[in-house]
Amino acid sequence: MRLLQVLPFLFLPAPLAAEGADLFAYDPTVVEVDVELALMVDVSRSMTSRELEIQRRGYAEALTSDAVLSVIGDGFLGRIALTYVEWAGPGSHRVVVDWTTIGSAEEAARVAGALMANQPYGMQRTSISSALDYAADTIEGNGYQGLRRVVDVSGDGPNNSGAPVVPARDRLLERGIIINGLPLMTDEGVGSQWSMDTLDAYYRDCVIGGQGAFVIPVRSWDEFADAVRRKIVLEIAAIQPRIMRAGSIDATPATGVAPQSDCLAGEKTWERFRQQWEP
Repeated sequence: MRLLQVLPFLFLPAPLAAEGADLFAYDPTVVEVDVELALMVDVSRSMTSRELEIQRRGYAEALTSDAVLSVIGDGFLGRIALTYVEWAGPGSHRVVVDWTTIGSAEEAARVAGALMANQPYGMQRTSISSALDYAADTIEGNGYQGLRRVVDVSGDGPNNSGAPVVPARDRLLERGIIINGLPLMTDEGVGSQWSMDTLDAYYRDCVIGGQGAFVIPVRSWDEFADAVRRKIVLEIAAIQPRIMRAGSIDATPATGVAPQSDCLAGEKTWERFRQQWEP
């Protein structure tokens, strides 16, 4: 058994290690990486075409930055696996970059080029729950094995369609998947009518979870590229942030206490909107 399979057991009690032996059994067809990272990026129609372009460009710049490449190189294996998926309502998932590895500047540039190869477009509604379930399923069958599995979900509003978000979050946590959040609190364009002043708290209480999970809110699009770069560095390095201030960007970890946010706030807002338009 390779060292990569042995390491997780060093931090588990003997009974748990024994139960997990099959999970970490060596498979010669699986590619070993430091982190499996699913980037789940909101493209709901509340976002403008300008915002969609800023997102693509921000991720492309982050993945090719010296900071991200350096932390990848410092990893145990020196490579990560990632996918970039745009999402909106239930079942609306568009794979922009399928699972691939980044272990060099050349591979990072290839991924960045794929992100910028075409124009993004919006899709209807906002189902964070569907995005989480999709991310978990694609991680399970991606052909990679990492020491950590992370879903990184962004969004400009709360869950408002499909299944409730909390059970979806809990399903991922049961599978050992960490969820981090990038709430977009920019209040721009037609999406401003669906904005939520406490979206960062909603993500903290209702969306993220797992060892070291955190939220980095974006309150201005000028902050976006820096926020994405910092977030990916934290995810790859497995640094658990304290409540911190970096420029105008907060990184707030999961608290582990009972949620103070209404995790059905988005569904309630949508229902009020629907009732107003009924004949």
